[in-house]
Amino acid sequence: MSLSRRSLLAAGGALGAVAATSAAPASAAGEGHGRVRTGFERLAADGYALLAGERVGIVTNPTGITPDARHIVDVMHADERVDLVAVFGPEHGFRGTAQAGGSEGRYDDPATGLPVYDTYLKSGQPLADVFTASGVDTVVFDIQDVGARFYTYIWTLYDCMAAAAVAGKRFVVLDRPNPATGRAALGPVLDRAFATFVGREPIAQAHGMTVAELAALFNAEFLASPVALETVRMTGWRRSEFFDATGLPWVPPSPNMPTPETALAYSGTCLFEGTNLSEGRGTTRPFELLGAEGVDRRWAEAANALGLPGVRFREAYFAPTFSKFQGKTVGGVQLHVHDRESFDPVRTGIGLLVTARGSWSGFAWRADHWIDKLTGSTRVRTLIDAGAGVDEVVGAWETDLEAFRAVREEHLLYR
Repeated sequence: MSLSRRSLLAAGGALGAVAATSAAPASAAGEGHGRVRTGFERLAADGYALLAGERVGIVTNPTGITPDARHIVDVMHADERVDLVAVFGPEHGFRGTAQAGGSEGRYDDPATGLPVYDTYLKSGQPLADVFTASGVDTVVFDIQDVGARFYTYIWTLYDCMAAAAVAGKRFVVLDRPNPATGRAALGPVLDRAFATFVGREPIAQAHGMTVAELAALFNAEFLASPVALETVRMTGWRRSEFFDATGLPWVPPSPNMPTPETALAYSGTCLFEGTNLSEGRGTTRPFELLGAEGVDRRWAEAANALGLPGVRFREAYFAPTFSKFQGKTVGGVQLHVHDRESFDPVRTGIGLLVTARGSWSGFAWRADHWIDKLTGSTRVRTLIDAGAGVDEVVGAWETDLEAFRAVREEHLLYR
């Protein structure tokens, strides 16, 4: 029997993924139940039966990898059992070469020769036209999310689902873990009047869901025309688990998301994008280092005095290499999460905003009120400006949050 190079690569890809699953020590999952198997692993182990006879396009980025750190596009392209004909790149691009607010455009991937189409900032009919032009029958989505409403990949998912429905394409979501756990939804719920690409629909700031769960929620609750949706669940994932318990390799989903610890803080500290303080872009600890020129030890002292659960704050000085205060030394705080079980990132973010405003006379919101887009309404900004404390700000969204939690519960796939 003769085997083509493509067949050999395919066999190595599928068998490598299965071998990695069986060989992973029980301790890799932290609680002795074995490593998490992603949606892609299960799809491959089943011989891509779900995609049989279909021309397939995939929405992915550098996080779409196997347990042995090979990109799934390379694996699928080499496998004769799947007809992969197109790749769709989100913000930062398919291969991840672009910074925040950028993408890679339309090109042919040098590694596979596949056409790569740009989805960034496209939606509706223009995005549907991209799917039509690509010639695909089924659109597959496989991107690692970080659990925050304003992380754009979940709205790429939403826009692609809506466009696939318009174009008459089938849609398949391959699931991956929420690195900040799926224990709870936290924070304010978006008011649709403030809908943007950092929040299309009324979900909580920290949604506590996986992308497959979000896809089910989007399809049932928000899409005007539901798409023909199928999801491939993970096995071995528990809602209480942080990313290091999964046994999976971490790939930064975007240039400023270097570690799972960044993702843990992000749903709270990204709010500083809406202020004149640095959110730590251009440092080695983005979203964990925050500061501005003129800030001193008083901010860390005030933040620590709040007694926020699971976190302490250190007076810190740093010089961003790009973004706000590029090349300048600024003062501020570094977050140190010492008990991630009790840590509440959104409450922490609010506490830091309140104390930054109270301890530094130079504090200001961005002139475009970007904070309202991030929090989903004017409420957080106006309450903090009025001198409200952390409890008052957090209490203001509880009714909306409870309503979202009830809807969310209907779409959870894991316990």
